[in-house]
Amino acid sequence: MLPVEHNDPINEKILAISEDKIEGFVREPFQEIADRVGVAADVVMARIAAMLRAGTIRRVRQTLLATNLADGALVAWKVPEAKIDAAFDFMFQCDPFSGHVVLRSTDTLTAGSDYKLWTTVKVPHGFSLEEHCRLLAGKTGAERFRIMPAKGIFTLGVGHVRRKTIEPGSRAESPAKIIEVRAVELSEREWKVLLALKREFAPEEIRPTPWASRAREAGVSLEEFYCVAEELNARKIIGRFSTFLEHVKPSAGGVRVTRFNALFHWAVPPGREVEAGGEIGRHHILTHCYWREGGPEFRNVNIMAVAHGTDKTRLLEHKAAIDAHLAAKSVPVSYTNVFWGGRSEIKPSEISPMLYRKWLSEMTPQAA
Repeated sequence: MLPVEHNDPINEKILAISEDKIEGFVREPFQEIADRVGVAADVVMARIAAMLRAGTIRRVRQTLLATNLADGALVAWKVPEAKIDAAFDFMFQCDPFSGHVVLRSTDTLTAGSDYKLWTTVKVPHGFSLEEHCRLLAGKTGAERFRIMPAKGIFTLGVGHVRRKTIEPGSRAESPAKIIEVRAVELSEREWKVLLALKREFAPEEIRPTPWASRAREAGVSLEEFYCVAEELNARKIIGRFSTFLEHVKPSAGGVRVTRFNALFHWAVPPGREVEAGGEIGRHHILTHCYWREGGPEFRNVNIMAVAHGTDKTRLLEHKAAIDAHLAAKSVPVSYTNVFWGGRSEIKPSEISPMLYRKWLSEMTPQAA
């Protein structure tokens, strides 16, 4: 029986690459992982499939830069305490357009600490994010919500295994470059390929030439599938080929990848968001870093970042190192805070206009 924990030496080597190092679209992703790791492709595929079956890896999929395909935002929800668990369940189970669903808290009572439910929401272009959130508020009893779309992306990756040994202050030699958020239109043919491309892999699909069955699903030849996928990649629509670890719950063997999930907030002067985001986003501990406007509810924070770890004190040391770096770069910070993640569920957000119309008709039958 193959080892299935993430900290097995061979699994650790595989995951250090497969989590977030295979960028863009690759015709033979498992072979690419094997080449980068220096392990035979058969071993890589067997190990990934075994970890997926065991739940150590929660999903294997091609990611997309969905901010270009749908109108998305981080949304903070103010929900009465008595309704918050039911609201969490509804967002996770009944809204395929909500991705991350997290309950967050602060160490002290501060601006926005009564917004305890946080979600990522995406709706296809042509539909209203505001109306979608109003519908969810009506279904869940949320009293208020704050929609915070990404105005720019500085860091977007996972790499929990690699980040376990990172020292506070470790950062890239140069500031992170901003990725601008822009709308992209797709043809029906491109949507068919994209929807087949992004579907999660079952363990039995982890094999050589994994896209052959997806091409059949999309109704195109394998070569045409490759061509469309590579065109989408050139248009900056494709993200990474990734294995996502179960980092919220312990594995079947009781081993945790991470324990703490920290959402860092900074308020920097208007006009300096790109500079500040670049300096913050260059830090290796961060899995996400965005320019988002928190508004008065969150004392006008405008840079947000996420870090994960097994030790809360260590994460605060990472945060202190980032704060010190901003001071050294003469970037003023008028306010900063940390929102800690508690109960959490994660699923890929749907982005298909066809699926959205169907869901909307089910949620609002009188409007159908």
